[in-house]
Amino acid sequence: MCTMLKIQAVLCTFSVLFLSVGADLKARTCSEVRQAYTAKGFSLVNVPHQEISGEHLRICPQDYTCCTSEMEDKLHQQSKLELEKLLEESSHTLRSTFMSRHKSFDEFFLELLENTEKSLNDMFVRTYGKLYMQNSEVFQDLFTELKRYYTGGNVNLEEMLNDFWARLLERMFQLLNSQYHFSEDYLECISKYTDQLKPFGDVPRKLKAQVTRAFIAARTFVQGLMVGREVANRVSRVSFTPSCIRALTKMLYCPYCRSLPSVKPCGNYCLNVLKGCLANQADLDPEWNQFIDAMLLVAERLEGPFNIEAVMEPIDVKISEAIMNMQDNSMQVSAKVFQGCGQPKPSGMGRSARGISDVFNARFRPYSPEERPTTAAGTSLDRLVIDIKEKLKQSKKFWSALPVSICADDKVTAQESGGDQCWNGHSKGRYFPEVLKDGLTHQMNNPEVEVDITRPDTFIRQQIMALRVMTNKLKNAYNGNDIYFQDSSDEGSGSGSGSGCTEACVTEFDFASTEAPVVGADRSDERVLSSAPGHAPSLALLAALALTVLALQRQCR
Repeated sequence: MCTMLKIQAVLCTFSVLFLSVGADLKARTCSEVRQAYTAKGFSLVNVPHQEISGEHLRICPQDYTCCTSEMEDKLHQQSKLELEKLLEESSHTLRSTFMSRHKSFDEFFLELLENTEKSLNDMFVRTYGKLYMQNSEVFQDLFTELKRYYTGGNVNLEEMLNDFWARLLERMFQLLNSQYHFSEDYLECISKYTDQLKPFGDVPRKLKAQVTRAFIAARTFVQGLMVGREVANRVSRVSFTPSCIRALTKMLYCPYCRSLPSVKPCGNYCLNVLKGCLANQADLDPEWNQFIDAMLLVAERLEGPFNIEAVMEPIDVKISEAIMNMQDNSMQVSAKVFQGCGQPKPSGMGRSARGISDVFNARFRPYSPEERPTTAAGTSLDRLVIDIKEKLKQSKKFWSALPVSICADDKVTAQESGGDQCWNGHSKGRYFPEVLKDGLTHQMNNPEVEVDITRPDTFIRQQIMALRVMTNKLKNAYNGNDIYFQDSSDEGSGSGSGSGCTEACVTEFDFASTEAPVVGADRSDERVLSSAPGHAPSLALLAALALTVLALQRQCR
C-alpha cells in the first residue's frame, strides 16, 4: 500500500512537471508583443521570441518578460513622446480657438477703422471739397493715432483726442477769420479757450467718452485673446519630470513586457498618473478661470455701452456736426477769442469771413445705407463677440480637467476601467487606490508618480503671473479705465529665462519627503498565472508536491 502511494505521488509530480513545461513553452512566446512592438515602428532586432528572465528591467516588474533593456529604454522614450502628443491633441481645440478668434477680432477691428476713415474721407471731400483736402492731415493723424493705440502703442487717448479738437479749432478759426493773420503764439492762446468756449458744442465731450471706453475695451479684449493663446501654447509644451515619464512607461508599456500588449490601463490608474504628471498645469486653473471670467465681462461691455462698431460708424457724422456747430457760433466764438487773446493783425488778403463761411453752408449729408462701405470682416461685432463668448465659456476649468479628458480616450484606457480586465501597474486586474485631487499640494502621496510638492514649476508660475496681470487689465477695461500696456513678452509669459521667483511662487512646504507607497493592486490574475510554469507560484506548487512525497515516505518507514 505504501509503495503504491509513493508511485502515485511520483507520477503526480512528473505529470505536473510535464504539464508545466508544456504550458511554459506556450506562455513564454512573445509573438503578440513582437507584433505590437513593430507596429510602433521599432525594429525586431534583439527582440526575444520567448520570455526571458526580467532581472535587467528598471521600470517594469522583474518577472519573466518579453522586454530586453534596449526595448524598455525605447518604450521609455516613446512614453515621453506619447504624453507630449496627448497633451498637444487635448489642447488643440483650446489653442486654435484663441488663435482663430484673436485673428478674427483683430481683422475685424482694423478693417472697421479702415472703413470708417474711408467713409469720413469720402464724405468730407464731397461736402467740403478743397478746404477739407487742404486740412485732411488733421483727420488722418486722428485715425493713425487710434490705430497706434489699438495695436499697442503708448498713446494717451484722452490727450490725443483733446489735441485733435484743439488742432481742428485752430484750422477752423483761421478759415472762418481768414482776413486776419494768426501767429503761433496766438493759435496757442486760442487752444487754451477750447474748454471755456465749447466751439464744437457737446460733441467732443460725448465722443471722447464713447471712443475712449470702446477703444480701451477693444484693445484689452484683443490683448486678452493673445495672452490666452500664448499661455495655452506654452503650457501645452511644458517639459515633464523623469518620475512622470517613468510612471507613464509603467502604465502604457509595461503590459508589453508582461506579454499583455493588448491590455489597456485601468481608468483610475491613468487618472492618478496624469494627475501627478500634470499637477502644475492644474494649479494654473484658478487664475485661468478668473481670466476667462474677466474676458467675459469685457465681452459684455463690447456688446453694450462700449460697442466699438456703434461708436466708429457714425463718427464722420458726429465730427461734421461739431464743425457745423462751430460755424453756426463762429461770430460769438471769434469775439470771445479776440477779447481774451487780443485783436489779431489783418492779413492783407482782402478776403471776408463771409466768403469762407459760405463754403460750409453745404450741409453735411451722411451716406445712405447702400452707399456705406461693407461691414468689416464680413460680420458684425455682436456676432463676433457672441461666438467668442461661447468658446470662452467652454474653456473654463480646462487645465484641471486635462487628466480626465486624456484618460477618457478609449485609445488610452480600457473601456471597462473599473473592472479587473485592465492593467493596474503590476498585472491584469482591478485597481484599488483612490483617485487623488487636482493640483500640486494633493500629490504628496500619489501612489504612481513621485511628485516633489515643494518645487512648483517656475515656468507655470510665470504663466500664472501673465494671466494675473491680464486679468487686472481686463477688470480696469470693464470699468472704462486704461493702464499702460507692456509688450506681452515683458509680462512674465516669455521664455522663462532667469530664476526670479514672483509673489505667486510657493517656495517652501513644510512636508517631510515620503516615498510613494506600493500600489494596492489586485492579485487575482496571479492565481490564474500560478498554474503556468516559469513564474514563482508554479515553483511553489512543485515544492508543495515534493514535500507531500517526503511526508508519505516518512509514513511508510
